[in-house]
Amino acid sequence: MQAAKAKLDEVAGGTSLVTQAEVEKGRSATLEDTLAYQPGVYAQAAGGNDAIKISIRGSGANTSPGYFREGTKFLFDGLALTGAGGTPYELLDTQGLNYTEVLRGANAFEYGALSLGGAINFVTNTGRTAPGTRIKVEGGSFGWEKETLSTGGVVGDADYFVSVDNSSRDGFQDFTYTKAKGIVSNFGYRFSPKLETRVYLRYREEYHENSGQLTLAQLKKKPSQTNIATRDTRGDSTKLGSTWIGSKTTYTFDDDAKLEAGLVYHDYPQILSRKSTVNPNYWDWRDINYSLNYTRTDHLFGLSSTSTAGWTSTQHINAGVRTYKGNKDLGILQKDVKYDGSFDHVFSLGNDLSLTDNLYLSTGVSAIQIKRNVKVSYSDRPNTSGLPSEYLYDEWRFAPRIGLRYYIAPDVQLFGNVSRTIDPPSSWSISGSGVTTNYTKPLVPQTANTVEFGIKGKYGIFDGSLAFYKSWVKNELLNVQVLPATATSAAVVSTSNATPTIHQGIEAGLSTRLWEGANGDTLTWRQAYTLNDFHYENDPLFKKNELPGLPKHIYQGELQYQFANGLYAGVNVRTASSTAVDYANSFYAPSYTLWGARFGFDDPGKTWQVYLDLKNLTNKAYVTAVAPSYDVQGKDTAVLYPGDGFGAFTGVTYNF
Repeated sequence: MQAAKAKLDEVAGGTSLVTQAEVEKGRSATLEDTLAYQPGVYAQAAGGNDAIKISIRGSGANTSPGYFREGTKFLFDGLALTGAGGTPYELLDTQGLNYTEVLRGANAFEYGALSLGGAINFVTNTGRTAPGTRIKVEGGSFGWEKETLSTGGVVGDADYFVSVDNSSRDGFQDFTYTKAKGIVSNFGYRFSPKLETRVYLRYREEYHENSGQLTLAQLKKKPSQTNIATRDTRGDSTKLGSTWIGSKTTYTFDDDAKLEAGLVYHDYPQILSRKSTVNPNYWDWRDINYSLNYTRTDHLFGLSSTSTAGWTSTQHINAGVRTYKGNKDLGILQKDVKYDGSFDHVFSLGNDLSLTDNLYLSTGVSAIQIKRNVKVSYSDRPNTSGLPSEYLYDEWRFAPRIGLRYYIAPDVQLFGNVSRTIDPPSSWSISGSGVTTNYTKPLVPQTANTVEFGIKGKYGIFDGSLAFYKSWVKNELLNVQVLPATATSAAVVSTSNATPTIHQGIEAGLSTRLWEGANGDTLTWRQAYTLNDFHYENDPLFKKNELPGLPKHIYQGELQYQFANGLYAGVNVRTASSTAVDYANSFYAPSYTLWGARFGFDDPGKTWQVYLDLKNLTNKAYVTAVAPSYDVQGKDTAVLYPGDGFGAFTGVTYNF
């Protein structure tokens, strides 16, 4: 883990590392818990399932909870989970993690990530980092319960880690029952000091009822209620069993150069609205992902130099959606859409050059080949729209990056960088289960040029980072009115490329050791502040309006007292400003402040751990997420997801 932290520190930009041990001092139910206190990261659950809204620097602002994640690349142990269709969420749980890397924006260059949001890399425990057997039982409010059993060890040159879990939750909001079970495992073998390999397996099944969107009046009156449509249709999502199998082999040359090869097969069938009264969608997804990375350190112009060359690829090999009237066995096929052949190929070259003992220059360029092949193979309704039934896009794009970092102290650096990011449209957003949605012109990739500068490091009692950034975004993938309303029909709103937008903000994180006793007791205050200033540059209709779906200001803080004997106690707060719900900025979700507390015991001998995590102490009714709308014309519209009320959660872990 220390090596990973040192490597992140060498990136001339915003990065952070989250240790799972710190997360597990409280509830660890979804990525909302894992990604808390991370500046620039917005991670909020709706309904308590894994389909949470995750956005970094405004990435994927257009999407709501319950959909594939977009705008950020997700990886397990450096191997891609994200594909041409975005990121399915059922594998984005907290099981088996050792630590999590967050690389914002183009700072995720090393992972072949070109998204505006950068990358999140989840690093799994191995038999070397988590030896022994562990039993963990958790439970709490809203019927939440989770059981986890893991074991790991080292046998000669081999090591292994296996974790299985089972969880369920009745839900705070009506009709938000969820259940899941899965396995996380890996097996590693060192053939020699120069050659080692590791095989990974993740499998997960999940079922959840979808959280219902409320009006503000409904939410204030009774946030646990759902809307009538959700109650009557019983919308749900079933993950029949997602399988992610990967391997990574590393060879170290005599001159310490390294070659790393990765391969992933990802199978993730899904059913949407299987038990509802609406027609169910059966999604069949299969991806194949490749990676090849070469790193060497030598001298360039007499200066110490580290060079990298990489190739990453993710491709649909059998992907599509079918919509049936009824169920798959007895119903009549209504739609059949294929995404086969859609892919992203990324080639990258990078260099880190030591200009002086304190000054380093980072340069790099990525080339991405984007292909989207979306075809409506069958429809029981004639295509009278005049729109094509097939979409084909195949193009190369380039993304350069240059950065500087200067050490003003051994562990404190100033940094700055200029970069470009590229976000291709996901295959499913081009066409869900009907004709393709390129009404006026085909969807094209979203691009952004970004300037970032700041400071990060450790000095005395302080450990933190401060970054300022500004991105000039072209063709952002947003909801856009593509056909105006007429006397006989409503306006048609769809994902499309918007006019130029601006994403700019501040990302600040700071941990301060306020006091340390002679016996080893400590009092620590950690904080994270994010400024999200996302708006149109000068849209013909919306002028300089802010983009909906994300609060402009977010602050999180925790004051924790850690006893030397392993006991700890702390209070925490999260506050968020009001959030626009539509592009017209005609209606806002109100601001909120939530208070919480954590207590526990972490045995210095690492045999026992126990925690009590209290959430939303004042039982505040608040909006946890928003479904961005086009123009609600100032009306209180049902686009708000209610957050959980007061909850108490506890967990006990035994290691042997």
